[in-house]
Amino acid sequence: MSSTDSNITPHLHGLRRGPASAAVLVLHGGKVASTDRAQPWQLSAVRMVPFTRDLRRAAGDDTVVTQLQYRYRGWNGSDRSPVRDAQWACDRLVEAYGPNVSITVVGHSMGGRAAAAIAGHPRVVAVAALAPWWPDGTETDTMRAGQKLLVLHGTVDRWTDPVASRAATERASARGVDATFVAMRGAGHFMLRSPRAWSSRVREFVLDQSRKVSSTKPE
Repeated sequence: MSSTDSNITPHLHGLRRGPASAAVLVLHGGKVASTDRAQPWQLSAVRMVPFTRDLRRAAGDDTVVTQLQYRYRGWNGSDRSPVRDAQWACDRLVEAYGPNVSITVVGHSMGGRAAAAIAGHPRVVAVAALAPWWPDGTETDTMRAGQKLLVLHGTVDRWTDPVASRAATERASARGVDATFVAMRGAGHFMLRSPRAWSSRVREFVLDQSRKVSSTKPE
């Protein structure tokens, strides 16, 4: 299957009718390289469903929570396939909810890399990266001063590097990003240990962004 197959399109789950001033974009993980089609039943996607559902339950009527289904399973080198899909999703959210919608991106593993890559989108205000795959160390350089960044990484992760994540978080903080790194003690890459601790931190972070948006709305 070619990575340029124009018949394959991403899909944004959770779009709804009606106004919203804040939006959440959930990005799942994937593979280093694969042009196999991404499917919603694959483990990388299923892993983020509890986060998406939890955020939907907690969010107010003014916040829409979506989860992106990529075209392909892999990052795919310079193609950066999930980045293109995530950029499309941000544009779709702006189209659906207006040019002032504030977007918080939540990404796991490869999704954390894609989340950082799209942080330069003008409507992205915050990024939560869970066990992010940040091999270069410069992934957070896309973020602007004043944006919010939360990074959660298990201390025994063997798939992605918590030391690199901490360094990238500190790098962002030095550039004026409001960045926080949390070491999830004893946790591995797939967030199976103390899953409620992961979800509660993400929920608190996302709801904080939504409250800030609501507080700045005109009466």
